[in-house]
Amino acid sequence: MGAFHNPARLSIALVSGGMDSCLAAAIACRNGPCAFLHVTYGQRTARREHKAFLDLAAFFEVPENLRLVVNLESLSMIGGSALTDPSISVPKFHEVPADEGGEKPATYVPFRNAHIIATAVSWAEVIGAGSISIGAVAEDSAGYPDCRPDFYTAFNRLIAVGSYAGESLRVETPVIAMTKSEIVKMGLELNAPFHLTWSCYEREDAAGGQCDSCLRRLRAFRQAGIKDPIPYVS
Repeated sequence: MGAFHNPARLSIALVSGGMDSCLAAAIACRNGPCAFLHVTYGQRTARREHKAFLDLAAFFEVPENLRLVVNLESLSMIGGSALTDPSISVPKFHEVPADEGGEKPATYVPFRNAHIIATAVSWAEVIGAGSISIGAVAEDSAGYPDCRPDFYTAFNRLIAVGSYAGESLRVETPVIAMTKSEIVKMGLELNAPFHLTWSCYEREDAAGGQCDSCLRRLRAFRQAGIKDPIPYVS
């Protein structure tokens, strides 16, 4: 599952706008032509994440006809997450919270990655892509089960039996075994434009620095000995 796609074939990079998907996209683009897919689903920072997607697509020189933005409004209608339901507060912390095995975080969007990948599979069948690259990280899987390696193994089996692409289309997870600090270090080696990315779950003007996502990002840059290039609330 970790192997890169055939350079002769088009790859779809799932680009949320965050640092993990940025590195996954950088890896995919190094190995051949890429299409970029962004999904908005009513999350709090949808506009800022969409801007990050556009900036990343421009940086990697992805042609306009290979950029797709899809609105999965159903996820916000279903709710159940602090990211999509304004009545649920985004938890704030002073340090990265301990990973509680099996405990569902308030920011978990139910089965989100399955919806996103299914959309990518549909597009891949139309444009003839041979792979779908996602920046899932197993380090996150204690609270987000759709980041587990087994999830992607199972999804590849589903693609094989449920699409005309069959086994010629694979979901690839190039950063799944990496720590966040390793992502920062490899990103710098590959000139991944982390300054264009966005990770904050709550704010769009400057990152708040207190949500789980911000704190994990800040810790990763600190451990890598690099200053995070995006703005934070002072």
